[in-house]
Amino acid sequence: MAQQQQNNKQQGGDQGRGNKPFRLKPMSIIYIALFVIIGFLLFGGGGGSSMKQPITWERLEPILEKHDYESITVINQEVAEIHIKPEAVRRDTAAYRDLISRTLTGAQGPQGIYVYNIGTYEHFDNQLARVEAKTGEYISYRIESRSNAWKDILVFFGPLLMLIFFFWIMSAMTRRQMGGDGSGGGFGGLFGMGRSNVKQYDATKQNNVTFKDVAGLAGAKEEVMEVVDFLKNPKRYTDLGGKIPKGVLLVGPPGTGKTLLAKAVAGEAGVPFFSMSGSDFVEMFVGVGASRVRGLFDEAKKKSPCIVFIDEIDAVGRARGRGGFAGSNDERESTLNQLFTEMDGFSSTTNVIVLAATNRADVLDKALLRAGRFDRQIYVELPDLEERKAIFAVHMKNLKLNDDKTSEGYVDKEFLAKQTPGFSGADIANVCNEAALVAARKEKKRVEKQDFLDAVDRIVGGLEKRTKVLTDQEKHTIAYHESGHASVSWLLRWANPLVKVTIVPRGKALGAAWYLPEERQITTYEQMFDEMTSLMAGRASEEIVYGKISTGALNDIERATKMAQALVTYYGMSPEVGNISFYDSTGQSEYAFGKPFSEKTAETIDREVRRMVEEAYAKAKELLTSHREQLDQLATQLYEKEVLFREDLERIYGPRPWESETPKEQTADEEAETKAIEENNDKDFEEV
Repeated sequence: MAQQQQNNKQQGGDQGRGNKPFRLKPMSIIYIALFVIIGFLLFGGGGGSSMKQPITWERLEPILEKHDYESITVINQEVAEIHIKPEAVRRDTAAYRDLISRTLTGAQGPQGIYVYNIGTYEHFDNQLARVEAKTGEYISYRIESRSNAWKDILVFFGPLLMLIFFFWIMSAMTRRQMGGDGSGGGFGGLFGMGRSNVKQYDATKQNNVTFKDVAGLAGAKEEVMEVVDFLKNPKRYTDLGGKIPKGVLLVGPPGTGKTLLAKAVAGEAGVPFFSMSGSDFVEMFVGVGASRVRGLFDEAKKKSPCIVFIDEIDAVGRARGRGGFAGSNDERESTLNQLFTEMDGFSSTTNVIVLAATNRADVLDKALLRAGRFDRQIYVELPDLEERKAIFAVHMKNLKLNDDKTSEGYVDKEFLAKQTPGFSGADIANVCNEAALVAARKEKKRVEKQDFLDAVDRIVGGLEKRTKVLTDQEKHTIAYHESGHASVSWLLRWANPLVKVTIVPRGKALGAAWYLPEERQITTYEQMFDEMTSLMAGRASEEIVYGKISTGALNDIERATKMAQALVTYYGMSPEVGNISFYDSTGQSEYAFGKPFSEKTAETIDREVRRMVEEAYAKAKELLTSHREQLDQLATQLYEKEVLFREDLERIYGPRPWESETPKEQTADEEAETKAIEENNDKDFEEV
C-alpha cells in the first residue's frame, strides 16, 4: 500500500512538472491589487451617494411641471441635482420607485436626488424657460462650484505613478529571472507565461506506443533504430568515443505518422518523452519564447536519458530575416537563437535526443540543419500499396467487419489499399472511422465493403447533394462531359483507368469521376501528356456534341495548364526551352521578387504551355470523334443510371489492351518470403 502511494505521488509529481496549473503567487496578487486600486481612484474616483439616480429630460420635465422638487442645484455648470420632496415620493411610489430605499421595513429613506447632465448652461436655461411658460411659475436654482482635491491630484500624478509602478514590476521580475528563477521576465514572469507548456509522457506509465503500433514506415523505423539503441545502451557508444546524432528531423507530408513515430521511439527505448509544439514557443511578449525553450530543456536534462519532441518546428525554425514584421520577427529569432544554444549545450553524456517534425523543411534556417544540431533528416513519405494495407489492418482492429469471404460485403484490405492511392495514414484512419459511421447510419451489424467505398467517395468528392436542382439540359451536358473524361482515360495508354463516374453533384462539383492512378516513382512526358489529354476531354466532348463549350471545365483547364507549366519550367521537357529548370527546391531563391528568366524566355514559356494544352485538346477531340457511337452510349447510360462503374465502361469499349504497370500481386511463395522478412525485422527491433 505504501509503495502504491509512493508511485502515485511520483506520478503526480512528474505530471505536475510537465504541465503545471495556473497559479498566481502572493506578491503577484498584491501587485495586481495595487494596480487595480490606482486605476479605480484615477478613473472611478469621486464616487457619489447611492441615492443619486441619473435622469433624462423626458422624465424630469413632468417633475418640474408638478413642482415635486424641493430644490435644484447646478454644479460646475455640468450637472444639475434635483432634490425630490419626501411627500411627493410617498404620494406617487410608482413614479419614484427608484428613489425608495431597499430596507427590510420598506420605509422611506433619505431625501432622493436625481442627477441630470445639462450639456451646456444656456441649453438648460432654455429648457427651464419653456417649462415656466407652460406652468406660469418661476423655477429657481442655485449654482455651486465643487472640487475633489484627491481626484485632482490623481489626474496630474496618476499617469506618472502608474508608469513608475509598471517599471517597478518589470525590474523586479527581471531581477528574479537573473537570479535563476527561469520563470520569465516582465509580464511573462508575472502571469506565468514564461513557463514551458511542455507535455511529458512517461514510457512506463503513459506512453505504450511501440514500433508494432506504427504500420508501414519500414525505412524510417530502420533509421531511428540506432536512436533507440543509444538510449538503451549509451555506454556501448561512449566507450568507443562515438556520438549519436543530437537531433533527428522527421520530414514528410501531413498525416504520415511523424508524431506517432517519435512516440514509438520513446516507447521502444522506455524513456520519458517531452512533447511541445513549435507555435507554443512564440508569444507577443518579448523573452517568453526563449524562456520556454530554457524551461523545456531544463526539464529534459533532469529526466535524461529522454526524448524531446518539437512538432511543427517550422513555426519557430523559419529562416531568419525572411518575412514577418519587425517586432514579431525579432521575438521569433531570439527564440530560435535560444534553441541553437540549448542544442549546442548538450554533451555526449547528456543522453537527451531532440526529435522534430515538419512538412516545410525548405523554410528552415540552415543553422538549424547543420552538424551538431539536426544531424539527420528522415523522410516519412506517403505509404505505398503494401504499407496502406498494413495501415488498414491497424485501424480495423476495433471495427466489426464482415469477414465472410463468400459474401459481396467481405472487407478485403488489399482491395481497399488499391482504392486509396495517395492517402496518408491519417486519411486511412478517417476512411475507417467514416465507414463505421456509414454502416451505423444504415443500421448494419457489420461494416461492409460498400461502406468503405462510400466513405472514400465522401472524403474525396464530398457529400452527395441529390437535392440540388438541375435542368434536363444541364444534366445532359454533365453526362457528356464526364463521359468524355471516362472515354479518353480508357482509350489512352498512360491515362488513369476509370473506377467510377457519376453525375450526382458532390460538394462544389456537378459531376465526378474516380480513377485508379498507377503508383510511379518516375513519370515520363508521354504519361503526363496523356493525363493532360484526359483532363481536356470533358470540354472536347461538349464541343463535339453541342458545338459550344461551358464553364464546367474550369478545374480541368486549371490542372492541365499547371501540368504544362511544370513540364516546361520545372522538368525541362520542352524542346524550345531546353533542359532548364526554374524550380527552387530550397525555397530561398534570390529571385524572390522577380522571375529567374528574361522576358524573351517568358514568351517562349507561354508559347510552349499553350502548344501543349492545345495539342492535348486536339488529341482528345480526335479520339472522341472517332469513337462517337460509344461516347453516345456511355452518356445515355450515365444520364439514366447517374452512376457507372468500370464494368459498364468495359462492356462498351471492351477491355483495355494494356496491362497495369503497377507491381503485380505477389504469389504465395513471394508472400511467404515477404512475411519472413517482416518477422526478421520485428525480431531485430525487439533485440535492439
